[in-house]
Amino acid sequence: MEFRHLRCFLIVAEELHFARAAERLHIDQSPLSRTIKELEEELGARLFVRTTRSTQLTRAGQSFLAHVPRVFTALEQARDSVKSATNGFHGQLRIALSDGITPSRLPALLARSREEDPEVEIRLFEMPLDQQIQGLHDDLYDAGFSMAENAGDGILVTPAWEDELMVAVPARHPVLAFKQIPLEEVLRYPLVLGDPAVCEGHARQVDRFLRTLNQEPLIAQRVATFDVMMTLVSAGLALGLAGAAHIASNREPGVVGRPLAGQPPMLMTYLLRRDAEPSEMLARFIERVAFIDSADDLGAAEDS
Repeated sequence: MEFRHLRCFLIVAEELHFARAAERLHIDQSPLSRTIKELEEELGARLFVRTTRSTQLTRAGQSFLAHVPRVFTALEQARDSVKSATNGFHGQLRIALSDGITPSRLPALLARSREEDPEVEIRLFEMPLDQQIQGLHDDLYDAGFSMAENAGDGILVTPAWEDELMVAVPARHPVLAFKQIPLEEVLRYPLVLGDPAVCEGHARQVDRFLRTLNQEPLIAQRVATFDVMMTLVSAGLALGLAGAAHIASNREPGVVGRPLAGQPPMLMTYLLRRDAEPSEMLARFIERVAFIDSADDLGAAEDS
């Protein structure tokens, strides 16, 4: 089995159309069909069902597709590690980011890592939570950050940092009459919230908070990114609920961040890693995560 077999399989699986796949690969359709046939013969199973109208993955093909992208990820990381060594680094930490994490501590964490371990290159990878968890199991990533408190067996999940949940409000909106907005006032208006399919942990934490009142929220839209959330808020179409750091980093004009009334609700970001003895590099990184949060809390206490 060669990489050309895997690449051809992956493109056909994405397109589910041999002619379009051949066009993407810049080859004729006949050699593409032969390559897929060679792969099927080696695996001893049909990967695609082809008719005059459609191409579909078989159950074996679906199973194979679950593994093939990780082969290319591992190859890409191998190339990156060579480049890293060529550029003078003595090691590499692969950190996955998922789930709409609040970025409040991440810049300080990366800056401190660069200062204390300048010989270690840190590479960040953005992906859905399920891909992060699978990648941690497969040793494609050393650690990750997510807002989901449960990642299943074999993955350790520990609190990393908190960020206050706030309301993103359009300029000149009636709720700006409140310096701290009661939740019942927020629920009088349409809301734009994170999409659970993309920001599972963030959405789960926000939904849990909204359920503290026996009132169904009016959800105008679920969005995949906080940039889109702030765009809708800036346009006056809805209120948004997001971490203070997301609102502070917003680039849209006409968006005001307001705290919620009462005890400030907090969004928790978690550090995920395999349930195994960490390398020295990763152990130092884990220590910095704890230090960054405690140092931030200490600074806030001194300011107050």
